[in-house]
Amino acid sequence: MARTANTPKVELRGVKKRFGPKVVLDGLDLTIEAGQSLVVIGGSGTGKSVMIKCVLGILRPDAGTILVDGKEVTRLHGRARDAVMRKFGMLFQGAALFDSMSVWENVAFGLIQGRGMRRRKAKDIAMEKLVKVGLGPEVGQLSPAELSGGMQKRVGLARAIAADPEIIFFDEPTTGLDPIMADVINNLIVDTVKGTGTTTLSITHDMVSARKIADRIAMLYKGKIIWDGPTSEIDNSGNPFVDQFIHGRAEGPIKMEVRS
Repeated sequence: MARTANTPKVELRGVKKRFGPKVVLDGLDLTIEAGQSLVVIGGSGTGKSVMIKCVLGILRPDAGTILVDGKEVTRLHGRARDAVMRKFGMLFQGAALFDSMSVWENVAFGLIQGRGMRRRKAKDIAMEKLVKVGLGPEVGQLSPAELSGGMQKRVGLARAIAADPEIIFFDEPTTGLDPIMADVINNLIVDTVKGTGTTTLSITHDMVSARKIADRIAMLYKGKIIWDGPTSEIDNSGNPFVDQFIHGRAEGPIKMEVRS
């Protein structure tokens, strides 16, 4: 299927994934339009990370279809898969920086290893991206161990945007940060994405972050999307599961398993 102006950037149709007897994704349907910032919320263990891994080809779904720019990607291999993966950038939950490399080498990793770019050119791009996330050139020479958690997250963001991807995935972008630094990261994400028209999918528990960075919010529960709509409508979703989650209430239809 060729991409048209109306083709979603990413689309999941009836995606299923289980691990042994545990069903994680149970017929998940989700669409992300080009240039849109979608946030998927949901509790721990609801399948948010598995969903992203299926799109990236790290995991293969048991059933269903995943399309990127209208092209089915679940069974791609070799160069065809590499070509699709070049469209993606990723900010991992814990920044996931390599301790054995300097900061600029971390940012440039995908350019050098994935695209065969010469180190000097890759370093110039890395330094440019570090400035975009508010870090000076001197930071590029440091090791990740010398950085605070917030700075590591900024470096992770610089790496995610280093190759100017069409689609960026953010995995819990504000986890482990204090509220002020979390807001700094949220602002950076908004500025970075809005300035380039990049399509983004974020997964988070943080409703402050979700409200700030999302055009649209979807909630994943028991392997399915149970609500999907504009961020402005989430407080009036009419869905008791969504209402319980966004207000952090212990009482409601979502039952937490607590071992005594």
